[in-house]
Amino acid sequence: MIISTAEITALIGTFFWPFFRIAALMMAAPIFSSNFVNVKARLLIALAVTMVIVPTVPNSMPVVDPLSADGLLIITHQILIGIAMGFMLQLLFNGFTIAGQIVAMQMGLGFASMVDPQNGVTVPVISQLYLVFVTLVFLSLDGHLVLLRVLAESFHTLPIATTGLPHTSFRDIVGQASWMYAAGVIVALPAIGSLMVVNLAFGILSRAAPQISPFSIGFPMTIVLGFAIILTTLSSASSHLVTMSEEMLQMISFLVTPDG
Repeated sequence: MIISTAEITALIGTFFWPFFRIAALMMAAPIFSSNFVNVKARLLIALAVTMVIVPTVPNSMPVVDPLSADGLLIITHQILIGIAMGFMLQLLFNGFTIAGQIVAMQMGLGFASMVDPQNGVTVPVISQLYLVFVTLVFLSLDGHLVLLRVLAESFHTLPIATTGLPHTSFRDIVGQASWMYAAGVIVALPAIGSLMVVNLAFGILSRAAPQISPFSIGFPMTIVLGFAIILTTLSSASSHLVTMSEEMLQMISFLVTPDG
């Protein structure tokens, strides 16, 4: 049996090209890109996902030498597509981190911070609480499986070729930053309103009874009431996560569908 070079190149490309898009997504998407998941584990996960997704990928793979100019161009496009998909989902989680920062500042706990193990940056402990809660809810709703389904569908809507995302897609990704901040404000809005009423009440109390020091009573009460408000509004945060996850996954699907 004689196997030609073109057949070997096509066989390698069947797994080689999809691997770069999948690996780039694993390096950029939340949960998979966390610091407590080392690079070797991410590559093994990407390799396992590639073995599962490749049988569903269209057979029209480009027969290109991976070390040629066209091959390097295809690799670059696949990496950019994977990073773009993972980055957009990262905006969803960062929206809840921003919500935690807003609530922490309203409570007077902005100084209480810790290192976020997912991103490796220092964030308020309230943001960490929201991030852990959102991560657990996202996994319980099989959001990671939905992401892999969107990834598998992207090979049909945006096949592997020397052309990648249109230049307008990168402008749309940057525009989603406003969506992230809006999502954070929406999640934190109940706590913002409640804590504003608490601060207003202490302000009126300090004017009505100047002998009562707002620094000795107001700050501890604001922190205690803030935790009570967070406990009360966590259920609404989970419903916001469901709605925003569906919206963001639709945005990702739209991103990898050039015809819109």
